[in-house]
Amino acid sequence: MHDTTALLIELGAVILGLGLLGRLAARVGFSPVPLYLLAGLAFGHGGLVPLRASEEFVATGAEIGVILLLLLLGLEYSASDLVTSLRTQYPSGVVDFVLNATPGAVAALVLGWGPVAAVALAGVTWISSSGVIAKVLGDLGRVGNRETPVVLGILVMEDLAMAVYLPILTALLAGAGLAGGSLTLLISLGTVGAVLFLALRHGHRISRAVSSENAEMLLLVVLGLTLLVAGVAQELQVSAAVGAFLVGIALSGEVAEGAGTLLTPLRDLFAAVFFVFFGLSTDPADIPPVLLPALLLALVTALTKIATGWHAARRAGIKTSGRWRTGGTLVARGEFSIVIAGLAVGVEPRIGPLATAYVLILVVSGPLTARWVEPLAARLIPRTTVEEPAAPPAERPALAAAGAPDRT
Repeated sequence: MHDTTALLIELGAVILGLGLLGRLAARVGFSPVPLYLLAGLAFGHGGLVPLRASEEFVATGAEIGVILLLLLLGLEYSASDLVTSLRTQYPSGVVDFVLNATPGAVAALVLGWGPVAAVALAGVTWISSSGVIAKVLGDLGRVGNRETPVVLGILVMEDLAMAVYLPILTALLAGAGLAGGSLTLLISLGTVGAVLFLALRHGHRISRAVSSENAEMLLLVVLGLTLLVAGVAQELQVSAAVGAFLVGIALSGEVAEGAGTLLTPLRDLFAAVFFVFFGLSTDPADIPPVLLPALLLALVTALTKIATGWHAARRAGIKTSGRWRTGGTLVARGEFSIVIAGLAVGVEPRIGPLATAYVLILVVSGPLTARWVEPLAARLIPRTTVEEPAAPPAERPALAAAGAPDRT
């Protein structure tokens, strides 16, 4: 009974604290992710008041948080959206990968962490935070801007790339050889291809089979199906996160909208728990030694993201000021970087502190670059002062698309 009492007290204090931190973040206009990470650092190993009784429960909640993040992300995109983005945005996606994954890989090798850690740190520096970016677009009133579809296209490409990247990383972390890694990749590619085919051809049938007018039944079926598929994917070393993402893609229409509405509060709760858990597993004393590398890496990859956005917007025919806005908007890193680092800490524990410091820097500076890169460029380069007209209503992306769930 004593253990249960301690668990309830600790868990209640954690959840209440997260709620207060979330309110504080909303009041100052920032993502709550850095506050959640700092809370985890404060109450983890080496922190002010380490949590003991609730640690195992929080670890399980963190796993569920990753799964729900990816499920809700998949629900935002239909299979046709992904196929269209793949056809039109893949050159920009390649540039995004080369410019932003390379600094992370090089940094890991320079630090002597080895090739597997290089693959992991490349992912940490590669993926932007769709949750932070969605909030920034709304806060700055840019949902209707002509460059916004370019921003969303880059994010969709990164999401789709994760379905290939995560299984590769999982296989490498598990110590699989060339044959095992190749088999895992083939399974992943085959699964993604099959799901996209079924969603394109028979998505309405899948959605109809899952659909229910009873909100409780819909919640139970979608959540149960997601956890089951995620578990099977994990057993096949394809990654539970990818399995959840594919379930989201397979559902469409009213089912996807209804499930998204029902699961969003759960997603927010368990995602917050995930960020806290990552902080709990990082000793604050390990951060100062990696602070300088994190700062340098953040500076370099902020510039490479700005270059990525500028290039992608240029391909789309956006004028110069819109290109700068696109680049500045893409700078923020967040949830996916932490997910990748969380997978890798078992092989290279030093990735955890570096990724924590790196994300803290860019999740705070991301909204600032989104706001100030274009005016700064306009001052330094006068011809960038030409303003972009907003897209006509028919071309504006839906706010729901811009508000893709946190990858916050």
